[in-house]
Parts: sequence; C-alpha cells; structure tokens
Amino acid sequence: MIHFREKVQLIWDIAELLRGEYKRADYGKVVLPLTVLRRLDGVLAPYKPAMLEEYDKRKGKYSDFLPFVRSKWKFEFYNISPFDFDKLLADPNNLAANLRLYINGFSERAREIIERFKFDEQIQQLDEHNLLFQVVRRFAETDLHPDKVSNEEMGYIYEELIRKFSELSNETAGEHFTPREVIRLMVDLLFNGDGDQLVKPGTVRTLYDPACGTGGMLSIAEEHVRRMNPGATLKVFGQELNDESWAVCVSDMIIKGHESENIKRGNSFTQDGLPDSQFDYMLSNPPFGVEWKKIKKEVKGEYEDEGWNGRFGAGLPRINDGSLLFLQHMLSKMKSPEKGGSRLAIVFNGSPLFTGSAGSGESEIRKWIIENDWLEAVVALPDQLFYNTGIYTYFWVLTNRKSPERRGKVQLVNAVSLFKKMKKSLGNKRNYISDSQIQEIGQIYGSFEDILLGDIKEDKFCKVFDNNDFGYWRVTVERPLRLNFRVEAERIEVLKASTAFLGLAKSRKKGALAQAEIESGQRMQQSILTVLRGIQSDKLWLDRAEFTKDFDAAFKAAKLKLTTPLRKGLIAALCERDETAAVCADSKGKPEPDSELRDFENIPLKEDVDAYFAREVLPHVPDAWIDHEKTKVGYEIPFAKHFYEYKPMRPLEEIKAEILALEERVHSTVGGGLRW
Repeated sequence: MIHFREKVQLIWDIAELLRGEYKRADYGKVVLPLTVLRRLDGVLAPYKPAMLEEYDKRKGKYSDFLPFVRSKWKFEFYNISPFDFDKLLADPNNLAANLRLYINGFSERAREIIERFKFDEQIQQLDEHNLLFQVVRRFAETDLHPDKVSNEEMGYIYEELIRKFSELSNETAGEHFTPREVIRLMVDLLFNGDGDQLVKPGTVRTLYDPACGTGGMLSIAEEHVRRMNPGATLKVFGQELNDESWAVCVSDMIIKGHESENIKRGNSFTQDGLPDSQFDYMLSNPPFGVEWKKIKKEVKGEYEDEGWNGRFGAGLPRINDGSLLFLQHMLSKMKSPEKGGSRLAIVFNGSPLFTGSAGSGESEIRKWIIENDWLEAVVALPDQLFYNTGIYTYFWVLTNRKSPERRGKVQLVNAVSLFKKMKKSLGNKRNYISDSQIQEIGQIYGSFEDILLGDIKEDKFCKVFDNNDFGYWRVTVERPLRLNFRVEAERIEVLKASTAFLGLAKSRKKGALAQAEIESGQRMQQSILTVLRGIQSDKLWLDRAEFTKDFDAAFKAAKLKLTTPLRKGLIAALCERDETAAVCADSKGKPEPDSELRDFENIPLKEDVDAYFAREVLPHVPDAWIDHEKTKVGYEIPFAKHFYEYKPMRPLEEIKAEILALEERVHSTVGGGLRW
C-alpha cells in the first residue's frame, strides 16, 4: 500500500491549491472528478492514437462506436477528442474550452460520470480564479495508470479522498467505507463451501450490493472468483444513493470492462433499480444507525399495502436505524432453492442483534429469518476497523441453501481479538486483519462440522446453537390488585383535584349555554362533597366490594345519580394500594391485575413455560399468574453474553497492599517534592 499512501498525499497536496478561493468543504468538488478523469486518461493512454484512427475510419458509418471498442480493446468506454492531459496543458489560453471538449469526447456512460460531479461549474470557477492550469498540471504529474496504481490501490485512493472530504463537510454520520481486508474476509465466507461449483469451466454467477458506495465489495468479490477460476464470470450489480460514490463506482466498472448499466442510482428502498432481479450472491455494508424518516411514507406504504408480497412483510425496525430494511431488501432478491438459492453477507453494528423486545419490528424480522433457517452465522469483528467509526461491528451470513449439517443451526464466530495494529491510522481505523488472520477466521468458520461431530458445542472462538436457542417466550406476569378505601379529609382533597371531579365544571359549549353547563356542574360538585362528608369517618375498608356497596348506598339515599366514568373516578380517588387488603375481583369474580405490579419474564423457547414459572417466579410471589393472551415469541442474538469471560476480582489483600505502598510513597517527600 506504499503507492496508495503516496498518491493520496500527492492528491491532497493538490487540493491545498484551492485554499482561499474555495471552502475546504468544497475541495472534493474539484479533486474527485479530476482524479476520475486522470484515471480514465491513464487507462486509455496506450490505446488513444489507435482509437482515434479507428474512429476517423468509421465516422458516419456507425451510430455507436462502443461495440467496436468492446470487440477491439475490451473497453466499456472511449474518448474520441484529440486531447489528453498533456495536450490540454499545451494550450493554456484555451484550457477551459478544451477541457470541456475532452470531457464531451468520452462515451456516454463515462461522460455521465463527470456530469454527476457537476464538474462544469468547477471548470468555470477555477478558470475565473486562475487556478485551472495549476490544478490540471499537478494532476498531469500524478500518474494513475493501472501499471503504476493497481485497482485495489485505486479503490483505497477514492475512498480515502471521499472520507477526507466528507469529514471537512461534517458529513460523516453513519458514513463509513469497508476496509479491503474486511471485504476479503466476508467474500471468503460468502463463497465458503461453493468451491466445487465456482471452479467449473464457464461458470457464471451474479453478485449484488444495494449500497455499493465506490464499488469496493463488488471489485474484491470479482477478484476472488477470478483467482479461484480465471474462466469464471461474476456479473456484478449495485445501487448507490450518493452521486459522487456512484460516479466513482461506475468509473471503476467501465475501466474493468463491466456493464456499467448494472450500477443503478437512487435509493434502494424507494427507487429499486433492479426490482425483478435475483442474485446468486449479495454483499453489503449499509450505513447503520441512520434514520429512515425521509422515506417513511414509501416504506410504510409498501409494508401496509403489499404485506408479504412486498419486501418488508416481516416488520419495520424503529425509525432511527434502517439497517434491517437493507437486509429485508436483500432477502427479497434471493433465488429460490429450486433455482440454486442464494448466499449473502451484510455488515451491521450490534443493534440488529438484540434491539427490540418480543413483538417489535426488529424482533419480528429476526424471528422471520431464523425460523426460515436462513441465518448461517454471525461473525464479530474487532473494533477500530473502519475509517469513520471505532465501534465493534458484526457481519451476518445468510442463505436459503444451507448444507445439510448446518440446517437448524447458527454459528457464532468471535473474532474480536484477531487483529493487528496499524503503523499509521486512517481516520478511526487503527486496526486491521492480516492475511494470516483472515485465513485463521476462515478455518474457525470451517470447523463447524468438526465441532458437531466431536459433540463439542463451543470453543474459544466459535459456538454453535440450535435456531430456537435464540427464541424466547415473552410472558406477562400479573399480580392481584389490593386496595383499601377511606372517606377522610385528605382523600377528599385528592378527589377534588381529580380529572373526573374537575371535569364536571367544564364545558365545550359557548356563551350562555356554556355558563349554564358550568353552573350545573358546580352544583353537582357540591352535592358530591355533601354526600361524601356525610359518610366521612376513620373507617378503613379492606374490601372493594364492601366499600362500593356502602358508597353506592350513600349516593342512592341522597338521590344523586352518577355516570359510570364519574363513579369510577371518585372511587379511584378514595383508595390506596394495600398488601393487606382483599384481592379486587372483576365482574366475573376473577382477580383484577395491578398494572403497577405487572412484570415480564423472557423464558427460553426450549423451556416449559409453566414449569419455569413454578420454579422461578411462584416461590417469590405466590399470588402471581401468567396472562397467556399477552404471551409473545421474540428472538434476539445476545452475542456478548455467549462469549462473556468472567474475570474474578483481585484479592482484597493485594489491593490493600497497593494502597499502603502508595501512601508510603506519598509521605516519603524530599525537599517538599514527591519521590515517585
């Protein structure tokens, strides 16, 4: 990666030419399109004379020169202008006009890439500030030919530049690029077990990334398949929302000879560019922790109108994190097992593993995935692997064509300790996974069958679970409501402040009608207080049925009729919770639950609910019961819990000795200074 660091620094130095005339946040508007142009220029350089000659021969004969270019040079783009970077500099007085002619000389798709950067506006601004020649000359001095800068290094250059410019623009929330070693690990596990199929002559497979960014995942996956089988073809597809990232991705695709039309622009949820397509493989590192409020109307509409016929039938996650929307979108593009099935890998933070209780959108999505036996594995990665975030991350591997030994099982791989420190950090990226560690994680992943055959369910880095180990019953534990009642001055004051009582002297009407209604209510208030003061005493009722009998009798004797809501409100103001009181029963004689004592228990699916309740709950609260009508099934993957390592506390004697030693050092002063 020596070239990568050198080239990034060279290009970053060019950006400094813009200081003063440009805001630092706008440097990327100039540097990114010129970086792409210089790369395209370098790729075409050896073929440009022959390309111009062939174009002149065929001028007017063909409406499209691209099919010939594909056949002759295996390129997906061309440039038929007489210019390159060196010739542009040879005529500095007409540089702006010639640069526009040079850009217009590209084939349609390549030209669209530059247009997405809105670069024409920057040409004018650079020219007005007498910066255009200086900037173009510096780029001409920066050799980005593939012989000098590999595709992998070029990917790093693009992503590092975008990262730097995003930071200057304060546009880093939720945005992060996937380090190449993480992609290689994901690709290794994505293709795990498919080696026999991928090495067959003439193999053709498809790969899709719904948030493809600059195309790093697509490129690494293609390189992996080519190493396995030079005769294999991996057709790549993607979609990207950000125009700049899309432009970089498409430029990479056309340079490599891919069908750039397979890379769609727009939001994958609201503008699915490949609505009827299904793929053999899928990879993605979507922005996590980013809310989907802007597209709520469209997503919720699809969920409600199409249900299981749409992409989001399993449920919707909370509005502040759309990660699981991406996963559902990808699962909707799986091929059926009868057509060969699909495999996918996706990067998440920890939230999708456990956020949301039973019945929530997140839990329902996990339930749908696990009960369909699609989740093959979850791999925990080290922290500080990504450029713009230092948090721990995980990637999930899912498939609808599990191998026989994996069916009904989920593998957890704990790779958080398998990393090396970088000599120099890149943003928040301070760690990396070495090639040997990628191989080691692959071996851990592949040890699945050995663990099962040896009847060993776990080791230091790997544990295997049944699908329903992640499921649980969410049961509602109720306890009876117990109340005492007393008609005394203090509780009457509480009653006077209650909503039911105060509402009597309010009106929604206007004018005289309102005044009449208020006065009527005030008279009712006084009548109620008169009745209550008539039965006011120190008597304490411990049975609600007895109290309501006496209460109703008092109002009946006063010939004062109460509405049901008012009666309930008055009685509620005269009671207090009391563990010594009798249980309050409903109209059917069943105990009425106390909402303040309500509790919940998560009981593993493998457990008998009643047996668990009798063992774990009743010994502590014998009057409790389960409201089975409220029971829900939830799913979560408590990864950290399964790999928790207990560390015993240090002995008190050791701690005491340290404290005494510190005190001794503090007191040992020489000349007023501490002797440390």
